[in-house]
Amino acid sequence: MKIKKPLPLAVLIGCCVGGGVYQYLLSDWFFVSSIATIYIGIVYFILAYDVKLLSEQFTFDDGYDRLGHAIGIFGLSVGPLALIEYADIQQSEAVGVLMWSIGIIAYFTIISNAQSQRRQ
Repeated sequence: MKIKKPLPLAVLIGCCVGGGVYQYLLSDWFFVSSIATIYIGIVYFILAYDVKLLSEQFTFDDGYDRLGHAIGIFGLSVGPLALIEYADIQQSEAVGVLMWSIGIIAYFTIISNAQSQRRQ
């Protein structure tokens, strides 16, 4: 489902995510603006290119590629938790950090999918 003008809707959804994070989790507008803009980008590319976050783009046939991918995914998933533990971040801030890191991973995955769709 491609939407003709995805940017206004993406801005609305991203600002709602940012507003929710600001209201319930974090009171630092600078960090919240980072989260909101990441999610604006995610929603924009989902709507503009009809990409799915969990597509089959990242499948590897070679055993070493699969192992390298698994190690990288493990690092991406454990990294935010290690940062939370290292910085001794409280619960609401920890959820904000997790939303931020998940958003970063999702953003790069989605723009990669959008670029491959654009090339075709």
